[in-house]
Amino acid sequence: MSDLAESVELVCGGSHARILSKGAELRELRLGGVDLLWSPDAAIWPAVSPILFPIVGRLRDDEVRIGAGASRMNVHGFAAQMRFSIERLDEGAARCLAHDTRQTQAIYPFAFRLTLNFQLSASALSVAVAVENTGDTAMPYACGLHPGFRWPFDGGAPEDYWIAFDQPESPDLPEITADGLFGRGIRRAPMTGDNLPLARDLFAREALCFLNARSAGLLFGAPSGKAIRVELDDFPHWALWSRPPAPFLCIEAWTGHGDPADFTGDVFAKPSMRVLAPGAQARHSAVFSFLNAREPLPMS
Repeated sequence: MSDLAESVELVCGGSHARILSKGAELRELRLGGVDLLWSPDAAIWPAVSPILFPIVGRLRDDEVRIGAGASRMNVHGFAAQMRFSIERLDEGAARCLAHDTRQTQAIYPFAFRLTLNFQLSASALSVAVAVENTGDTAMPYACGLHPGFRWPFDGGAPEDYWIAFDQPESPDLPEITADGLFGRGIRRAPMTGDNLPLARDLFAREALCFLNARSAGLLFGAPSGKAIRVELDDFPHWALWSRPPAPFLCIEAWTGHGDPADFTGDVFAKPSMRVLAPGAQARHSAVFSFLNAREPLPMS
């Protein structure tokens, strides 16, 4: 296990990935001869693919409440700022590991081990997240993946791209407040069955959040017919987010989500949190692949 490496490179055939020790963040992914991830810009969004843990979304007043106590915790938790140990298993695989520290215990008083396993093939990258409660009390958590893909990634205008879910999804999505919380209102997305045509202005009012979605997979398609395929295991929520006019689209996988605007309970009562018993472990995974289609894919 290396505690000194700043990053690790994975290769498999013509595929390439680079993972930072800070946050176990995937910074580069090249599949099918195409660079799929956006290049970070500190003036717009300095991240590329942060890991979300031990919460997903924003907390009311940015406070994590545990019993009678409260501590400050920023949106999506602290995993993205942690230093992970990296073990390169072979040319195409790596394991990244982090655990609780004195600093994390001060705001999130639970003992944990967070492991990410990356496996690169000629056409795909799989990411498996394992969350383990190493303490002697029940531990609430949420986790997520937040990759920012180039948009457009294969020429054409952004408005020529689309999302196709595996199943028809409801167009009625929760409204996100100016504080980044989940309001009581409903926002209607321009869905047609399983298809969502993309446009920059879709994200002028924050993310599109598909909670408890029917689909475990989707396509992010280009006008050429090429597409990025995302498949999830035990991530029930999807979020699509961008920061117009920046040239990226985040396709996020969540186990939990942000606080409702009127939520005042503690983290155990926070909607969509998981609770792990002492010694228990949970696993969540995603596969990102690139489809180099010869014919334009149907928009459903």
